[in-house]
Amino acid sequence: MNKYELMTIYPTEDEKFKAGTEAVRAILAQFGASIEKEESYGDRDLTYEVKKQTRGRFVLFTVSANPAKISEINAQFKLTVDLLKSLFVRIDEK
Repeated sequence: MNKYELMTIYPTEDEKFKAGTEAVRAILAQFGASIEKEESYGDRDLTYEVKKQTRGRFVLFTVSANPAKISEINAQFKLTVDLLKSLFVRIDEK
């Protein structure tokens, strides 16, 4: 299991935000990843329009996951309607 930071961007509407975060948590659990930390960065302007949205609500997750499952998790994230963007970054533990 490697440690990753997962930055996610959701629509700013409360119901879509809640649905999106629940979907992300469920997908991570489905693939055996564990969430160690969840940190909200609030609403921010997007550099470019994503799914017809100009603002997004940012949340940073710290996750332990099997490296072989990351591509499968990303594929599921792309199917999630209430998730605008996501990015995994591996944390080097020194």
